Amino acid sequence: MELVTISEVSRNFEVSTRTLRYYEQIGLLKSTKKEGYAYRVYDEKAIICLQQIIILRKLHIPLKQIADILENESAAAAINIFRKNINELEDRINALSTIKEILNRLIKELERNQDIRVHLDLLSNDSILKVIDSLSLSNFDFKEEKSVEELSKASKKLETISNVRIIHLPPFTVAASHYIGENPEDNAGKQLEKFIKESNLYEIKPDARVFGFNHPNPSNDRPFYGYELWVTIPEDLEVPENMQKKHFDGGLYAAHMITMGNFHEWQWLNNWVTTNNPKYEANMLNDNGEFMYGLLEEHLNYVYNAHHNWPESDEHQLDLLFPVKVK
Repeated sequence: MELVTISEVSRNFEVSTRTLRYYEQIGLLKSTKKEGYAYRVYDEKAIICLQQIIILRKLHIPLKQIADILENESAAAAINIFRKNINELEDRINALSTIKEILNRLIKELERNQDIRVHLDLLSNDSILKVIDSLSLSNFDFKEEKSVEELSKASKKLETISNVRIIHLPPFTVAASHYIGENPEDNAGKQLEKFIKESNLYEIKPDARVFGFNHPNPSNDRPFYGYELWVTIPEDLEVPENMQKKHFDGGLYAAHMITMGNFHEWQWLNNWVTTNNPKYEANMLNDNGEFMYGLLEEHLNYVYNAHHNWPESDEHQLDLLFPVKVK
């Protein structure tokens, strides 16, 4: 099998290059650098591994458990993980079945009493309240999900989000770190972390926030893309020559929190904003994707983590921020 470039893998498997690099960073996937190639390439073994990762993610297996499966040649490890996930799914299915049953009972009650006004006494039935109290709604976390085709269809049906917040970002001044080339997020991040530590920013501004975005966006006609990181700073703070001081005007955003690596949820947020949204609509920049159309990624607790030298992990969280306006 011929070596396949990272951009070809990204396009063929519909996985972002950033996700591919993150899989490599946490040890799930291996690429190679060959003479004559300016960027990462993947051999047959890596492609097969990626196919396994994609299927397991659609089965809602967490990345840490996927790593355990791929690292262990024994089927016992996979069986134990699958059984654990089945048990968790059964708990969720039972909870959802209970909710469905309660809703059906409420419908029947209302249908028998359509001539009276709805009142809270309807929910005073002890048997119903006991069942409701036993539900653990906080455990509901359907995000990804029989043949591959059936699995993909199931996955599509569950790719919805309901926990979107509408937030306003105020105007602020930032120090900007920008890098175009191999591993742009990592290289821009190293430069930013150096600035944060050398400027003692955590002591000066403990509420500093960090935002990032593609600059420019990936495309089929370029081997590399760029990433820019901002950290909010006091207006009078000087920045080194290899960085820029910029002003951000602020704005209204739809926000959705993800854990590190789940960048595919950008599409879910896009669907929330652009499909049948009764109150808000997209307010993207007309920049041909040069600055990710104004979409931002807020790296939560970034300055705090950098101050304590904590490495990036799948425990870290990001807010995906989609610019919106009221219709």
